[in-house]
Amino acid sequence: MGNSPAISFECLPFYELTLDQLYELMALRQAIFVVEQDCPYLDADGKDQPAHHLLAYNQQREMVAYTRLLAPGISYDQYASIGRVITRASERRTGLGRRLMQESIAQCRKLYPDAGIKISAQCYLIEFYESFGFRSVGESYLEDGIPHISMILA
Repeated sequence: MGNSPAISFECLPFYELTLDQLYELMALRQAIFVVEQDCPYLDADGKDQPAHHLLAYNQQREMVAYTRLLAPGISYDQYASIGRVITRASERRTGLGRRLMQESIAQCRKLYPDAGIKISAQCYLIEFYESFGFRSVGESYLEDGIPHISMILA
């Protein structure tokens, strides 16, 4: 695992995103979740407007990673949530995914200090999320044809 080059993060509520940022994050989400994972689903699920969006940029100001942060009550009653976790294919195996999750957890703690964090993790990433302190809860399930499991960080 190499060192990811200089990455800058921005965490913005939906209505502070520029149109270009919104377009870029939607294109990145579709490239990975719909095209790469061959999973047709409605990405625009109505949860983007109440969310904070964590954008990761390389030195050329290209968006290379992203997460969507949700307050308690949007996806889960008593938990904040980190979702739509993506890293551009060209940036994988650089440590960027780890930095993205560390920053996502830190932003959730700042935005929603009294809430635990719950995620719907793809099962092949269980060990990755466990390395941040997440623990699996319940049984695995299919989400858009892909095995997932709920995980909680207290």
